[in-house]
Amino acid sequence: MNFNSENISNYFRHKALTDIRFWIVLFFILRLYGITNAPLEVAHNWRQADGDMVARNFYEIDNNILYPRLDMAGEKTGITGTEFPILNYLMYLVSLVFGFHDWFGRLIVLIISSFGTLYFYKILKLKFDERLSFYSAFLLLTSMWLMYSRKVMPDTFSVSLVVISLYFAFRYFKNTKWLDLFTYFIFVTIGVLSKIPAAYLLVVLLFPLLDSSIKIKQKCWIALITGVMFLPVCWWYFYWVPYLVNHFGYWHYYMGTSFVNGFHEIRSNLGQTAHKFIFEALKFIGFTAFMFGLIVASIKKEKAILMILFVCSISFSILMLKAGFNFPHHSYYVIPFVPIMCLIAAYGLTQIKKQWIQTLLLWAIATENIADQQHDFRIKESEKYKLSMEPIADLVTDKNALFVINGGSGPQQIYFLHRKGWTVDTDMLTDSTYINYLREHDCKYLFINKRNGVPSKRIEGVGRIVYNDINFVIYKFE
Repeated sequence: MNFNSENISNYFRHKALTDIRFWIVLFFILRLYGITNAPLEVAHNWRQADGDMVARNFYEIDNNILYPRLDMAGEKTGITGTEFPILNYLMYLVSLVFGFHDWFGRLIVLIISSFGTLYFYKILKLKFDERLSFYSAFLLLTSMWLMYSRKVMPDTFSVSLVVISLYFAFRYFKNTKWLDLFTYFIFVTIGVLSKIPAAYLLVVLLFPLLDSSIKIKQKCWIALITGVMFLPVCWWYFYWVPYLVNHFGYWHYYMGTSFVNGFHEIRSNLGQTAHKFIFEALKFIGFTAFMFGLIVASIKKEKAILMILFVCSISFSILMLKAGFNFPHHSYYVIPFVPIMCLIAAYGLTQIKKQWIQTLLLWAIATENIADQQHDFRIKESEKYKLSMEPIADLVTDKNALFVINGGSGPQQIYFLHRKGWTVDTDMLTDSTYINYLREHDCKYLFINKRNGVPSKRIEGVGRIVYNDINFVIYKFE
């Protein structure tokens, strides 16, 4: 093909706009905007600060992947049980070359999530037509994945890895190549280790396992490899995480609740739970398309669509019950189910007879999603003052001194302080018993963020002020 201007123009007019790879690359480029931002955006900055903290400690203290550590464990080491820190360790490895920057995690997640979208499309192409596969992947690109696929969080990262693994599992069923089986094992192990909820998607393997046309030997190998994959997962989450918590004395990672308790917590928060599906995942127009697709699939008895939705819904419901109260109160818990919702919504669009209406609704869904998430790509000027916390602390002492900061229960501000110690609510600082506890545990400085509030009464037992400006005041314990 001659790459003259006319050929290029024709390609983009007739081919590129219907090539999912074009849109994946385009949205990859668009999401590079603000990629170097520190974790200061409103949505889940605390969750990103957690991950950045673990990666930074690998880089600065100890690179043993089995001992992730946080900074807000007081005088303790900070070693504790977390999700298996593969994402954090990748950040560490990149930092060995370029020095540590917290935005490396954003870029890594964006790259993996982009490949996850491509393989989501490729999986659907194995069963469904081009249009349904394209619509599904396009909706995924513009769903809540738009912003969460550039956050230092393992959610879209882990789901993408499992999606990639499933493609190679399905290809193994078709081609019986050992390389495909090995690739499945690698990606599914990394994905589920990164975050257990991603494992719920493995339920779709039931379809080839129950297919009589596939050889028993192939089914046995997939079942065996999947079982082997769960061995390190179970070891990490059910042996090693409790061991780290008990041995090093610091608990941080939420391991869920009982199914009975989770049921009552979900039932008590039905409105917020529904909101995660109705608004957070695909927004209102997208959810309407999802419901339309479900209704049409039911009327037409689309067995493949309905069975995928059924088995994935049952599997995901188990995760919801295990999450309990946290599910309706944290948006990112619904992320693993978003690809399934995109498939059903895309099916609904394909059932509309007129092509121009399909296209119009597809863009309406995308526009609503993008418009509702665009704020996440910018940092409010009112938050940027936190970037001065570490330089200010450096004026007072080195990084070895323990600090207490009125940063609340979240890790964000102690992360920006780049010190170890405690992060508490402002009111705790007026408790003389707690202040004595801090002094007894070798706390050297009290860092008060005035924008978080100032103590309502004099802080007893705290020494002189060593720094004071419009935003911060630092006391040195005497």
